[in-house]
Amino acid sequence: MVNALESARRVAPRMAARAGDYDRAGGFPVDDFADLRSAGLFGLMVPTALGGGGASFAEYTAVAYELARGNGASALVFNMHASVTGALGAVTAELADSLGLPDSALAARDRLLADAAGGAWYGVAMSERGAGSRLSQLATTYEQVEGGYHLKGAKTFCSGAGHADAYLVAARSIGDQSVVSQFLVAADSPGLQVEQTWDSLGMRATSSHDLHLDVTVPADRLLGGMEGLALVVAQLMPHWLIASYAAVYVGVAQASIDAAVEHLNARKLTHLPAVRARVGRADAAVAAARLVVAEAARRVDEEPGETETNRWVWRAKLLAGTTAAEVAASMLEAAGTSATRRGHPLERLYRDARCGSLHPATSDVCADWLGIAALGGDPDHDGSAPRW
Repeated sequence: MVNALESARRVAPRMAARAGDYDRAGGFPVDDFADLRSAGLFGLMVPTALGGGGASFAEYTAVAYELARGNGASALVFNMHASVTGALGAVTAELADSLGLPDSALAARDRLLADAAGGAWYGVAMSERGAGSRLSQLATTYEQVEGGYHLKGAKTFCSGAGHADAYLVAARSIGDQSVVSQFLVAADSPGLQVEQTWDSLGMRATSSHDLHLDVTVPADRLLGGMEGLALVVAQLMPHWLIASYAAVYVGVAQASIDAAVEHLNARKLTHLPAVRARVGRADAAVAAARLVVAEAARRVDEEPGETETNRWVWRAKLLAGTTAAEVAASMLEAAGTSATRRGHPLERLYRDARCGSLHPATSDVCADWLGIAALGGDPDHDGSAPRW
């Protein structure tokens, strides 16, 4: 893990130097991902037995934080890959037995993870227009056909679309709409098309375009080898759907402080008490959010799925999103009007940070979940809308 963290710290400055150009063009950060592949970070979450780094969730969050200090957009896309490989790698023999997973499914899983350790990277195609990331509301469907499964539908906010080697696609059974499964669809599958739709306020370099699917995949691309596991995995591993983003946005918040400090020193504005106070408050807020992420990650590694662990998971996402937005806004005000010009790092970071509260689960959804839990209810089922 030390090598992975050192690698992340080594590539982050190079990512930061390129971030402005990729943001301005709205282009995918191909050079960043070449660096990540060269550093072996695509295998970060892959078990060591399969050639990977065997990182824990806490170790992942440390790497994601450092990458986000370089380029939040690249770190966010990397998060999607880590979510896929991390969730797959976390299926122990005991968990596989309890879920009734066949040996063939575990063998297929191992092949996918070994490919990741070798440099393949995976995107996530879950969100849809009108449904968001709620698995139970998806319109994309699948049905079993000779030799595999046929998937049909459209996805949105697919980070890295057009660049990933394969996509984790969530779909509902055409025969039983309550059954939601996930498939790893190769990028070169006939019938898979990328629609260039991404032109956003922030995180512009994620290339989160729409994905259209009318594809047939082999049977071994059904993750887990069983239908209906998607909602189960969401309940067992909510950290990969919620808290993994938190480390990225805390890193963006820290990058905002870093950029502000550089600007304020260059402009000789550090003698102003109001400026110093803003930086001091930002420093404390980011340190607090980082500690919450670390506590959530520690609990995920030690007591995954426990009630109190999950509360920390939701806390981490809520605090990361709100902290990033508030800190970036404050640092922009501290730096002054000149920092609002296009091309200034703080202008980009302000826009990127604003996405943290909007990224599923949104800050409002996180706060609602936590409020229901604090009031003694069941936060997974007592909300006004299905969590998944």
